[in-house]
Amino acid sequence: MKPVTALLGTGLTLLSLQVATHEGPRSASVTTTATQPHSLDDGWANSVIDFENDLIPVFTKIGCNTGGCHGAAIGRGGFHLSLFGGNALKDFETIVHELGGRRVNLARPDESLLLTKPTGIVSHGGKQVLDENGEGATLLRTWIEQGAQFETKHELKSVTITPRVQAFEAVGSAVSLQAMARYADGSERDVTRWTVFEAEDASSVSIDEHAARATVQRRGRHIVVARYLGWVIPIELFVPLGDDVVDLSKQPRHSFIDDEILRTLGSLRVRPSAMADDATFYRRVTLDLTGRLPAPEEVDSYVASAAADKREQLVDRLLASQAFIESCTMRLARLLRLRSQSDKSKTTITPRAVRTYHGWIADRLRQGTGYDEIARALLTGTGDTETVGPAGFYNTAEDPLLQTEFMTEVFLGSRMRCANCHNHPLDKWTQDDFHGLTAIFAKVTRGSTVRVSPLGKTVHPQTGQPARMRIPGVRFLAEDTKDGRAALAEWVTSAANPYFAKAIVNRLWQTMMGRGLVEPVDDFRATNPATHPALLNRLADDFVAHGFDLRHTLKKIAMSAAYARSSKAVPSNASDDRYYSHAIKKRLEPAVLADAISDVTDVPDRYGNEPLGTRAVQLPDASIRSDALDILGRCAREASCEGAPAPTGALPRKLHFFNGDLLNARIANPTSRLQTMLRAGTAPAVIVSEHYRIALGRQPSSHEATFWQQQVALATSHDERRAVLEDFVWGLLSSSEFQTNH
Repeated sequence: MKPVTALLGTGLTLLSLQVATHEGPRSASVTTTATQPHSLDDGWANSVIDFENDLIPVFTKIGCNTGGCHGAAIGRGGFHLSLFGGNALKDFETIVHELGGRRVNLARPDESLLLTKPTGIVSHGGKQVLDENGEGATLLRTWIEQGAQFETKHELKSVTITPRVQAFEAVGSAVSLQAMARYADGSERDVTRWTVFEAEDASSVSIDEHAARATVQRRGRHIVVARYLGWVIPIELFVPLGDDVVDLSKQPRHSFIDDEILRTLGSLRVRPSAMADDATFYRRVTLDLTGRLPAPEEVDSYVASAAADKREQLVDRLLASQAFIESCTMRLARLLRLRSQSDKSKTTITPRAVRTYHGWIADRLRQGTGYDEIARALLTGTGDTETVGPAGFYNTAEDPLLQTEFMTEVFLGSRMRCANCHNHPLDKWTQDDFHGLTAIFAKVTRGSTVRVSPLGKTVHPQTGQPARMRIPGVRFLAEDTKDGRAALAEWVTSAANPYFAKAIVNRLWQTMMGRGLVEPVDDFRATNPATHPALLNRLADDFVAHGFDLRHTLKKIAMSAAYARSSKAVPSNASDDRYYSHAIKKRLEPAVLADAISDVTDVPDRYGNEPLGTRAVQLPDASIRSDALDILGRCAREASCEGAPAPTGALPRKLHFFNGDLLNARIANPTSRLQTMLRAGTAPAVIVSEHYRIALGRQPSSHEATFWQQQVALATSHDERRAVLEDFVWGLLSSSEFQTNH
């Protein structure tokens, strides 16, 4: 099938076409080709087989060093290789010197266990993975014949995959994949047959490993991962979601956000939905920026206004409000996992320390402090946690290892924890990076007072020696460094850091748009590319250029046409769940939903020993007791809350809504809005209208109004009318429209 590259034009830029070569995280060396039997002249004839660069790819291709085989943490069958060959020297020692050297027989190469087991000559716990006379077996045999040495002569500089992005016209189209290795001396060779190609979703893309050919099975954007030695490179394949070219030239464009979103929609042949009406936009942006339902009279005033800049005035007012500070503080507190604890097996964190920490975050937001300054203060914080807010950052995790995982997820959006036991199999992070960071955090003593301890250290699992402090992916710190946190904070918050700004703007984008450009938001890596890489880059650059100002980026998103679209899909975009052709319906987070229920019923909830009237979004501590928040699925903040499932689960939550006190007790409360209106003799139509305006930010439709009028008319007594209207309020609060921001 003919590619549609010409048709898509510059839209391919959004899908990373501009990246053609992946510079790998670890250099390696090569002296001979590993792609053909040694006897063949392929550009590296008459040279010595290189263990690291010629044999490791063979082990990876046939699956020997994967996590499901000998690359597992404890190996398999007494044979342990490093995961995907991340430690070639250790693998060499294991193969050549362990087991009394029985794995390699220099006198009789054909009798070497390294050769006879994978070829099935000798019983093998796994299946036969090599043909006795095939290329891989020939390489192994030749290497043993040459003396089984660890040779390194040519430095591998990069691996280029072709294509990196491929667009197709229809499902069922296929493309041949190629991998080329480039070396320091300028030479190149084709390493396609020793490169592993795996589809991220096997149901979307099928891979013919022998022919190195990928076939797309359904519409959309799909990722294939290419792995060769330490290089892991994503390939993007996509088939447009629509059949017909769409003209988007007349779509509104308010900033670079709309330019990038529309460019992608044009490439995918997806027509966006219309703009949301004023009332819908008002409710949406108020919930997103303040976590509160808008007052009905404010909605009415906004809808009636003819001011050309009323939208910008609204966004500016919300961002300047105390409600914004409370809502944003709640989100940062959740990200930073603020909670008190008194478990004797863990670091004790007092409620007062948590309130101090929470108050410090709120003060920074009130003052408009840049996010980079906030991060630097947290990374370098010390002192009494009950009086110094930032010091609480170091009591979130129980030990330096967990602190490393916590910090990298929060500030780099990266799951570096895999590099604890081995070099990260899907990213550039190494064990040196992970344990170098841990060595920095090992200098910090946790407790009621956080201080620096020069004697603190951590052991590197590979060497058994104290790990050296290291800025990940950059450099080791000087041996005499007493406290590496200042250097770390400088690197983390640097404008040149490829992760810091992107990680936070991606989270802000998720808050406003319902889905991150990178999803999950704490899983940045080459093999999990952004849906709109150019947009992510521009958002991050704009964020840095404006002083790491959270309000600036939130406003930029809120003012875009992409943000203001209707959530109602049209036939062209009904299957789109990530390209923002229509607004994504976002389930209200537990604290916001709890407050919304209180606002509609006019019955405040009680949270622990907090004063009555305290709102859920204002709570500083996730340990404060609340049955309502537990039912609604709040995150306990013991670990990451990003994408965390509700502790109660979906079914128990629904059962509570069906017939629990969460709603019923409030609706029937004598002081509730409904009961107060009934005692005042308010007409049922007015009761229905008022509840719609408060809960949904709109008047009931004529169909809705007629339906409830008919239900009330069927009631034959005051008690029956009360029951009907209680059912009405229950139905409203249980509805998807109320429980989502749309």
